[in-house]
Amino acid sequence: MEFGYIFAGFTVGLLVGITGVGGGSLMTPLLVFLFGFKAAVAVGTDLLYAAITKTGGVFVHHNTHKSVDWRVVSWMSLGSLPSAIVTIFVIKHLIKIEKDVTGIITLTLGIALILTSVALLIRSYVTRKQIREVEHSLISSGRFKQMQIPLTVFVGVVLGTLVTISSVGAGALGTLAILFLYPKMSTLKVVGTDLAHAIPLTAVAGFGHWSLGHVNFELLGTLLIGSLPGIWVGSHLSVKIPEKVLRLILATLLLIIGLKFVMA
Repeated sequence: MEFGYIFAGFTVGLLVGITGVGGGSLMTPLLVFLFGFKAAVAVGTDLLYAAITKTGGVFVHHNTHKSVDWRVVSWMSLGSLPSAIVTIFVIKHLIKIEKDVTGIITLTLGIALILTSVALLIRSYVTRKQIREVEHSLISSGRFKQMQIPLTVFVGVVLGTLVTISSVGAGALGTLAILFLYPKMSTLKVVGTDLAHAIPLTAVAGFGHWSLGHVNFELLGTLLIGSLPGIWVGSHLSVKIPEKVLRLILATLLLIIGLKFVMA
C-alpha cells in the first residue's frame, strides 16, 4: 500500500508540474475512493501535500522559466488568504452542529469543471489569428482593464473558500480564471502564476485543517516521497510541450475531474 501512495504522489506531482492542475483535484479523490480515507483527513492531508509539492514547481517556473506574474499572485492572495481563514472558522462551527456542505460544493465544482473544459477545447480549435483578434479587443478596453484587479481579488475569495473546504480548485479553477482574466498571458506563465498563488493558499488552509485534526502526517510523508521528483520532472517538461498541447491536456484533465465529482 505504501508503494501505491508513492506512485500516486509521483503521478499527481508530474501532472501538477506540467499543467498546474492535480493537487486537490486528483489527489483528494484518490485518497477517498481508491485508498479509503475519510474525506476530512483526505482534504487536510492533501492541502499540506499540495503546498509542499507546488513549492518545488514554483522554483523551476520562477528561476528557470521566469514564468510567474507576482502581481497577479499578490492580487489573488489578497482575496484568498482572508477567505481561507474565515472558512476554517466556519468549518469549526459546522463540525459543532454536524453539518456538511462539502458534497454540494464538489457537485457544483464538477459541473463547472465540465463546462469550462468544453470551453477550453473549443478555444483550442480556433485559429491563433482569430484568438489574438478577440483578445486584443478585450484587453484594449479601458473598462476591462479597470475591472481586472477587483475581479482577480474576487476570484481569490472564491478559491479561498472552495479550496479550504474541498482542497479542490487551486489548480483547476485558478488556472482557468487566470486564462480568462489575462488572455494575453502565455499558458506556461498561467501555470507558473497559478502554482505560486496555490502555495500560500493551501498552506494556510492546510494548517487550519491541522488544527482540526484532519492531517495524517504518515500519509503525507509517503506521498511526498513520490511527488517531489514527479513535480520536478513535470515542471521541466512543461516548457517543452507546445502551448496548444498544454491547453488540450488542461482541458482534458478538467473534464475528467469534473465527471469524477459529478458521478461521486
